Formats: sequence, structure tokens, C-alpha cells
Amino acid sequence: MTDRDIQLDGNSLNTSEQRKQELKLLFPGVFTETRNDRGELVESIDFERLKAELGSFSEIYDNKRERYGMEWPGKRDCLRVIQAPSQATLKPCRDESVDFDTTENLFIEGDNLEVLKLLQKSYYGKVKMIYIDPPYNTGKEFIYPDNFAESLDTYLDYAGLKEKGGEGRKFSTNTASEGRFHTKWLNMMYPRLYLARNLLREDGVIFISIDDNEVENLRRICDEIFGEENFIANIIWHKMDSPKNSAKYFSEDHDYVLLFAKNAEIWRPNLLPRSEEMIARYKNPDNDPRGPWLLGDLAARNYYSKGVYSIKTPSGKVIPGPPAGSYWRISKEKFEEYDADGRIWWGESGDNRPGIKKFLSEVRQGVIPQTYWTWKEVGSTRNAKQELSRLLEASSGDEIFVTPKPVGLLKRILQVSTSNFSRDIVLDFFAGSGTLCEAVYTLNSQDKGNRKSIAVQLPEVSGVNATVSDMAKERIRRASAKICSELEQKQDFQTLENLDLGFKVLKLDQSNFKQWQAPGRDIDDSALLQQMELNVDHIDPAATQEDLLYEILIKAGVKPTERIEIIELAGHRLFSVGEDALFVHLENEIDQRLIDAVLEKAPGQFICLDKAFHGNDQLKTNAVKTFAAYNQGKVGIDRIDFKTV
Repeated sequence: MTDRDIQLDGNSLNTSEQRKQELKLLFPGVFTETRNDRGELVESIDFERLKAELGSFSEIYDNKRERYGMEWPGKRDCLRVIQAPSQATLKPCRDESVDFDTTENLFIEGDNLEVLKLLQKSYYGKVKMIYIDPPYNTGKEFIYPDNFAESLDTYLDYAGLKEKGGEGRKFSTNTASEGRFHTKWLNMMYPRLYLARNLLREDGVIFISIDDNEVENLRRICDEIFGEENFIANIIWHKMDSPKNSAKYFSEDHDYVLLFAKNAEIWRPNLLPRSEEMIARYKNPDNDPRGPWLLGDLAARNYYSKGVYSIKTPSGKVIPGPPAGSYWRISKEKFEEYDADGRIWWGESGDNRPGIKKFLSEVRQGVIPQTYWTWKEVGSTRNAKQELSRLLEASSGDEIFVTPKPVGLLKRILQVSTSNFSRDIVLDFFAGSGTLCEAVYTLNSQDKGNRKSIAVQLPEVSGVNATVSDMAKERIRRASAKICSELEQKQDFQTLENLDLGFKVLKLDQSNFKQWQAPGRDIDDSALLQQMELNVDHIDPAATQEDLLYEILIKAGVKPTERIEIIELAGHRLFSVGEDALFVHLENEIDQRLIDAVLEKAPGQFICLDKAFHGNDQLKTNAVKTFAAYNQGKVGIDRIDFKTV
């Protein structure tokens, strides 16, 4: 076994390799071995065989193929971006967090493309619902400055983090005069949606807010990424509580919320609770012991062969049949059975055309979601600004987030797509002012749920000396404090005790491990020499043990929200993650006593610093052999995975 065999891989999930493995499960016969340009034997895909497997045997004529699909300049580069793993890290920030050590909610500050890559290992197939409110591409919002080459460097440059304390470059808007108006937006959205799909559970869904500027393009790229068969709905949100008389043509009173499922065959929406107005429609004028009921029409226009017969009312009046052009919904035998059971209502006089009583106690406990959501139900844009202003105690002249979404809208999305009795994870990687986080807190406090949120937001400047991410964090803190205060006033301490009202702040930055930082393409000789010197001691001297720990968790595929404890073992200080599922040793010395003690505890994984062996090959070889001997004959969770960094 070589050093490379036990060294932790510092990259995020290799999406291209993942897709190949999924393809191999479906079509193992299309994989073959060929020699590359260096003469090495490598596994490759026989695309002609794959076409045959899919039933396509025709030859391509004129070296061209006609196909249905969506193409734009830069799409090929988008695919390269998706497949390029990230060497970045997420650094913990205790000072800006709430309940850092116990919360399972995350707030990540940084470019969401890099962050989505870093989340692939830890959250692949684990997110129940994604909601995003991306730039609508109106020409006024900035578009993420992807350069298809070094997106981490681009982000650090714009955020002023390349040189600590730097002011950074200004994020720019995308105007129609640039000539790449739709292209830039598509190049920004495509890789992010592609990576987002990986994170969804099989029964997961994604909701995307959008307006008329890009709804058509968004639908088409979602058809490609998620599959047309997984389109669920295009929800219309009536967002304006009054018309905009200043509009040039029409008052644009609605936005769209596009909904796709990971697998439409298995996803079903939750029923929504009935409003007080809906419940009030149920009456009980005859004091029926089964409770309030709503009158249903006995006649329908659908043809029913047994739905034509005469009816005699209690007063003796004969109704010769259903109204012209319609049929009774039930047969005569069923009607008589319902009448005997008191389920037919004849009106106060007893000689009205009969109707069927639908009892509130017997109908489905909720209503199926509709595709039209009014501002009265879920809030308006004005409501959203008022909510944010009140929470941040901002005056009307203060600059706050321009286009927040109302908490009611996000609560409705959560009600439709998540459960209050499971630990559903929800993600918003265009977090904006943090509305989804507040909606999660609010709904959990109301239905005693245990949903967990991940928010990702770029530190884009908004207002005076403030960033959008700073505003979002402050909003979440205040929402947490407000809910806590309300529950204390109600003396609902049991709900408060079980609520997670915290969030852990992580910030995107360069790797703490130099060997995980790939040099740029145009690196000069002096910079290359400096990189080589740094790799002699490959750990950033400014990095804390906690910085190193969180990078290791992310690169090892462990959620950064796992419970972490510091333990003493054989005279050494270790981090125990996930109730002894992983031990991480970050001290500069290691010995055989520690290795023996780790084996006795038998965690699932043990990771330590390579430099802790101080070049003692014998000790390192003994460690490798000791773990190998322990694992001999063991399978699954009984084995210990030993890695060094």
C-alpha cells in the first residue's frame, strides 16, 4: 500500500466519474478498454454500442445529425465547469454563528457554484427540497462572474479575499447591450442546476422563482437537466396587492415558481391545511350528529348509464330526472341507501332538488395544492419588504434588500414539499435576505417540525458598508430571537426546547492544504518554485485545527453539522465526529500507543496528519499494516478506514 492509497482525496465529488458509474449500472456492456495518447490502457465508453443498446442503428448522414434540444454559446464550457472538482474549503466562523456546536442549520457565505461542488460528497441525494430565487436577468441584477477556468480565484478576487483585507472588485450587472444577455444567464444557471439535482433525494423537488424574462429558457434547461417527465407545475404567484399604475404597458402582477421533481413517479405533494374561511363553509343546519357538512350537487354532466331516474321528495313532489344535459352521480339504489342514512339534503322545505352532504369529518384532511397562489394567501412583495424592515428595525429611507420574498410564500412551499415529523433538509443557494431560513424557523415552531436548512449567499455589497450575506445573517438571528421570545411569552417551553433556532456560519476560502490547491494555468517559474516550497510543509500555518477539521469533514463526505466532541486518547487530543463514527487527529505527533487505542475504540474512519509521522516510514508502515490486519475479514461498518492528509 502506498502513501497515495491512504491519503484523503482533497477534491469534491467527480461528477463525470459519478455519471459513468451510474451509466455502467444501466449498460455495463458499453464499457471497454482503449489506449490513450500516452499508450496507457484506460476504461472508455463505446458510444456506437451505447446507441445500439438504445435502439439506434441508423448511420449519420452528411456528418450532421438533426436533434431536438437547447444549445447556446458556452454550453460545452458549462459541462467542463461541472466536471472540474473544487479544491476550496469552507472555514467555520463561530463569532457569526448561533449555537455553533449544536445546530444543524448552515449558512454558507461564498460563490454558490463552488459551494455546490463542495456539498456533493456530504449531501449527495440527501436534500428533500431546494428553493432558489436566482437573478431574473432584468438587466439590473448582477450575474455571477464565472470565467469557466478558475471560479474560486474569480470569487476570491471579487470578494476581496485573495489578499486579506482587500476591497474586492465590483460585481457587475448583465445588460442587453452586451450582446450575450441570455447566454451569460444560461451559463450561470446551467451548472448550478445540474449540481443541485445531484443533491436531491429520489423523492426531492426543486422550486425556482422566475419572471417572464427567462421563464422559457429556465423551463427548457430544467427539461434537459431534470427530464421533461419530471415537470410538476408552473405555479403563478400573484405578488402585487395593488396594480402598478406606473407600468409602461401592463402592470406585471405575477411571478412564476417552476416546480420539478427528481422523480415524478414517486413524489406527491402534501395536502395543505384548510383555511378558517374554508372550514366556515361547512354548516350543520339539521344538527346531524356527524357534524358540519357542505352540500354537494347530485347532478353532473358526465354520462352515467344508471344516472337517469325519477326521485320523490319527502313532501311527495316528484322530480322526473336530473336537469337537462346532466346525470345523477349515483345509481337509484345508492341514492336510496344515502337517503336512509341521512346523507341527502332536501332543503328546509323538504321538496328541493336533493344534494349530497359532504361531512367535514370524512373529507381528506387537507386540500390539494393549486397552481395559483394569491398574495392574500402567501403574501405580496410589499408584505415581504415590510416584514424585513420590521425585523431589521429599518426606517422607510434605509436601503434594504430590494426583492425579498414573503415568509408566507416560502412557508407554503415548505408545507407542500416537506414533513414536520422528519428531519428534512432544505437548501437555498441564492439565499438573498434569508427568507427560507426564517420560514423554516417559523413553520417548525408552529407544527413542531424538525426541518433543517442550508443557505448559500454571495457577499454582494448592498446598501452602505453592508453585504447581502451580512443582512441575511442578521435577519436569521433576529427571527430566531423573535420566535424564542414569542414561545417564552406563551410558556411553550417544550416546543422551544426541541427547536433548532441556530445556524453555523461557514465561509468559502482557499484550501488549508497546499497539495489540494492546483496551481493556475499561467503560473510563472518563481510562483511555481514558491508553490513547491510551500508543499514541503503543506498546511497553511494560519489555519487553526478547527479550520483543518472542517475541510477534512467536507472532503471526507461527512456533514459539517455532525456532532463533534474533543476526546483524550492515549495522551492525545482527538476530534470525535458523529458519535465516534470518525476520529480526526490533528496534533503534530503520533505514536503506536495512539494507533492501538484507536483500534480498540473502532471508529468507522481514522484520519491524521501525514506530517505527524515526521518521516518515520517504519511507524507509518506499521500503522498501515496494523489497520490492514484489523480489517482482515471484516466488512461494512466493522472496518476502519485509515487516511492521512
